[in-house]
Amino acid sequence: MVTTIRGRLIGAFCGFFVFVFGLAFFNWYSIVTIGQKLTVNEAFEDLFNDILEARRYEKNFFFYHDIDSLRENLVYLERIEKIISQSADDIVRVVGEEDYVRFRQDWTTYRTILQFAEQQGLQHLPQGQADQVRSMGKRIGDFAEHLVKRKRERIHLAVTRMLSVPIAFFCVSLILFALVGYLFFRKILRPLSLVQQTIGQVTDGNFHPIDYSEKEKDEISRLIHAFNQMAIELESKQEQLVQSRKIAAIGTFTAGIAHELNNPINNISLTAETFLEEFEETLTPEGRELILDMLNQAERAAEIIKNLLDFSRSEMPVMAPLDLKEVIQKTIRLVRNQTFLSGIKVNTVIEEGLPKIMGNTRNLEQIFLNLLLNAIQAMPQGGEIDLKAGLEPDNRQIRIDVKDTGSGIKPEQLEHIFEPFYTTKSVGRGTGLGLSVTYALVKKHNGHIEVQSELNVGTTFSIYLPVAPSDSVTA
Repeated sequence: MVTTIRGRLIGAFCGFFVFVFGLAFFNWYSIVTIGQKLTVNEAFEDLFNDILEARRYEKNFFFYHDIDSLRENLVYLERIEKIISQSADDIVRVVGEEDYVRFRQDWTTYRTILQFAEQQGLQHLPQGQADQVRSMGKRIGDFAEHLVKRKRERIHLAVTRMLSVPIAFFCVSLILFALVGYLFFRKILRPLSLVQQTIGQVTDGNFHPIDYSEKEKDEISRLIHAFNQMAIELESKQEQLVQSRKIAAIGTFTAGIAHELNNPINNISLTAETFLEEFEETLTPEGRELILDMLNQAERAAEIIKNLLDFSRSEMPVMAPLDLKEVIQKTIRLVRNQTFLSGIKVNTVIEEGLPKIMGNTRNLEQIFLNLLLNAIQAMPQGGEIDLKAGLEPDNRQIRIDVKDTGSGIKPEQLEHIFEPFYTTKSVGRGTGLGLSVTYALVKKHNGHIEVQSELNVGTTFSIYLPVAPSDSVTA
């Protein structure tokens, strides 16, 4: 998924969403934490203030020997004890376990001496204890002041960290947008600009594929690959169009020649037949052989003219739903005598229940007849012809294979065999129009023809014809 532009964009937006969510969570956590720190700091400040008040009453007690000041001091000591008990964990987190234990010891000593003085009703303490109280009081006061200071530093650090978040958010957003912009330009805009330029060249007749060397298989690379395939196909179709125009021009030319030659050939044939009938008794064997040769050549010329006319015929045949099996069997009967004389066995395998095809009976017979005659001529010493017909997996086409066991066709000749007047046969044995006519007739039936051949193994012609629409069959 991450190899596609869509996946990268989704990943980028998901990353941005996670980042924003994380930022929001961090801000919420920071605010909650700062609130907690402020609450703890208030407790520490209360502790510090209460210690200052307790020490003020302590000084009054020492200076004025006022027992009421001592009692007020003990009231604050109770409040301080409560704060210390509630905030013990927070104090440890700020100053550490060791300093807290030392503070607790000093606090206990300080409180114990003053409680003893109040219980005994003493208005003044011995000098040693008084000095100890003053020393412990100063130490717990300094500790409370240090505690408040440390807590304020932590709050200040948390606030500073929180204030740095928007800057970090801006920097990360800038980097993310830069990456998305780079991806958009490099992976989308630049290739699309390349496609746009190439499309402009296509309109000028330049069908060169786009030179795009990116290895990643994203949407743009697939688009360019499809465009390159289209360009190659267009170039191929253009070549086919040029070839079709050449064939059409040749067809027009040959049609004119065929019509001009047809009448003289017929006259020659009729004259030779008449001469043979009227002077049969007076003809010498040599003369009879010459006239028969003349008739054979006239017949051959007539066959060539017929092929020329078939090749040049451009009107669309009348189509009707046909049973392909009947057409094939009828065509095989036409060549049965030739296959028997040539020692060729015809193996027919036609799938049962084949749907009908839209076709012209005469044209289809001509297609199969041409292929069968080609196969027969390719096996002068005999062999086998396998004729198979079956429905393709897509149920839209019927495939007909005509396979022979002849000498095969050379690879360099395969690409030319459907061209007019091109033949692989020896001089005098073919006009080079049979396969051209076959190709044209298959195209008129909205089908296509393929050929595979291997030297000294044989040749297979495969014809694909579309199945007739159901509405035309039932009509």
